[in-house]
Amino acid sequence: MSPVGKLFKWGTFAYEAFLALPVIGGTFVLANAWAPLGIAFLLHAVAIIILLREGGSIIGNALGVITSLVAWIPFIGWFMHAITALILLVEGISGSRRNTRY
Repeated sequence: MSPVGKLFKWGTFAYEAFLALPVIGGTFVLANAWAPLGIAFLLHAVAIIILLREGGSIIGNALGVITSLVAWIPFIGWFMHAITALILLVEGISGSRRNTRY
């Protein structure tokens, strides 16, 4: 995975993990009139495009797109953000361990 792919994988993980914080993430989303969910959607969409070009795993980011669409539902949103962050963490760790051979 290229440095840009890693940046988007770890960046979307950090954003999802922040939004998964029960009180802080929910307050942030409500205070900004659900705009953070639109930002998350765009970040995941761009990450999918970059990772498809590189042949990287897009499962976590695809789930992130779905999460961005249903996260306005209070408890389902929190649960989906937490699951998405966990999957992105696992993908980030496994992607970082792979050595590219030139």
